[in-house]
Amino acid sequence: MSLVKAPQDTPVWVNISRCKACDVCVSMCPAGVLAMVAAPSSTLGSMIEVVEPDACIGCRDCELHCPDFAIYVADRKEYKFSKLTDQAKERAEAVKNNKFRKLSA
Repeated sequence: MSLVKAPQDTPVWVNISRCKACDVCVSMCPAGVLAMVAAPSSTLGSMIEVVEPDACIGCRDCELHCPDFAIYVADRKEYKFSKLTDQAKERAEAVKNNKFRKLSA
């Protein structure tokens, strides 16, 4: 059970003050929910963003692999997660091939 209660109707969220933009969570996400976006004021010039929250499958791979404990996934009792679709798998692969950056619209 999660120690942090999810914001209402939010499957996954990031504590930006803890995140060092290492992109480990993005690389672990099988559904392409996360991506790196430009953030000129951050140390590395980029930051994690939840770009497709409705695609989150609740696997918690991002949360479990974050070295800074900066990303959280809602408890299954608090949120109804999506199923992993072919479209989500393709988006995840495209994000990885785009150096973990957010895809252009």
